[in-house]
Amino acid sequence: MNILLTHGYFLHEDEKEKKIMRPYVPLGILYISAWLETNGYENEIFDSTFSSFDQLSATIENNKPRIVAIYTNLMTKLNVLRIIKYIKSRPELYQTKIVLGGPEVRNHADNFLQHGADFIVLGEGEESMLELTNYIINGEGSISAIAGIIYKDATGGLCKNKEREKLKDLDRLPLPNRQKVNLQLYFDAWKEKHGTSSITLNTMRGCPYSCKWCSRAVYGASYRRRTPAHVADEIAWIQENYSVDSIWFVDDVFTISHKWLAAFNAELKSRKLKVAYECITRADRMNEEVVKQLKESGCFRVWIGAESGSQKVIDLMDRRVEVEQVRDMIHMAKRYGIQAGTFIMVGYPGETKEDIFETARHLKSSDPDHFTITVAYPIKGTPLYEEVESRFMEQLSWDNSTDRDIDFKRTYTRRYYDYAVKMISNEVYFRKALKRPIGNLMHWPLFKLRSVWAQLGMKWQELQT
Repeated sequence: MNILLTHGYFLHEDEKEKKIMRPYVPLGILYISAWLETNGYENEIFDSTFSSFDQLSATIENNKPRIVAIYTNLMTKLNVLRIIKYIKSRPELYQTKIVLGGPEVRNHADNFLQHGADFIVLGEGEESMLELTNYIINGEGSISAIAGIIYKDATGGLCKNKEREKLKDLDRLPLPNRQKVNLQLYFDAWKEKHGTSSITLNTMRGCPYSCKWCSRAVYGASYRRRTPAHVADEIAWIQENYSVDSIWFVDDVFTISHKWLAAFNAELKSRKLKVAYECITRADRMNEEVVKQLKESGCFRVWIGAESGSQKVIDLMDRRVEVEQVRDMIHMAKRYGIQAGTFIMVGYPGETKEDIFETARHLKSSDPDHFTITVAYPIKGTPLYEEVESRFMEQLSWDNSTDRDIDFKRTYTRRYYDYAVKMISNEVYFRKALKRPIGNLMHWPLFKLRSVWAQLGMKWQELQT
């Protein structure tokens, strides 16, 4: 085993995800694996999701790979540091080179290198990883000539090579190497929790929008897309090789191109491909014709970003969308028989109590089938991070924390926003309970009581501010 790819996410350690149970294998390492294999480098993937740190450690110890490449995001950062420490503490693994890629590495490259990583791959990893593999395994080329990597020189100085140009033709990419992992584990977990199974697929890379809280560390502010025929080829391959109920398109804005969507719909029809899928989009990239195309092509659930019910807060985020559009598109999707989901964020800089209650009214009015709420946190490299960095409540130890742990001085205390999340959620559940059949009306007093309790908590925290 010369090359081992992994990602350091262990489901058994994640109490929140165990309750939600919507796990997916990271597509990024499946693409890297396929690209290396296409270019002559056999490799193995250790999918850690249903495994453990001890099993991963034993695999590395027993096989002594020349390269351990680890997909690194905000959630897996601390485990990635554990893996690095383990490898560097074993004398018998002295030849193993540690390569990190993913969204977390660009803005923390120096720290990762200081903690033992050998190379950082920036942005899209396929071409950089191939050239780096040539260099490590065969000694081919010069390390200084490999675009898109960061490393330390012989004296410990930081070396950042030039940025690599992004792939222009995504159809050049081989299909992700799904056969290297046991996807049945994911399907079974989904079936047990939700009654149906799901698999991920992406049709595009990048997002041209400017939301201040969103990281663009991998693909930047680009928009590149595979052809509808190439995507249809992948769907057909999945259906031939797996028994799976639905597809989750992980694109940032699935309906960004109406022309592409129409061509995709036509491609599915011409091949008589039937697919059930869910996707994410923006309200300003939807209209009635788009909703019809979604329905015809098999979309059963569309997630429409909102983040707030207050136009003031949406503008502070530089979302460039109208809250009325979001409500209209949620209603329209539901009229066409498509489930609608939406995302909400509270605690954004400048948000007031009035904005929070406006968000609650927005959700009750739009009545999405599903919604998620988070408290805003700044990710390094984003405009939001730069905006609030001077207001951090404390300086956290980098190797024991993630950006999710960062709190900053806001309008109210952090505890206030925890209560706000409970208030908004229970106000929405209360309204939904009132619309249920008479036999379920017994639930609404409980939701209302929880909302009132949360509002009292908000008031108490407001007095502490």
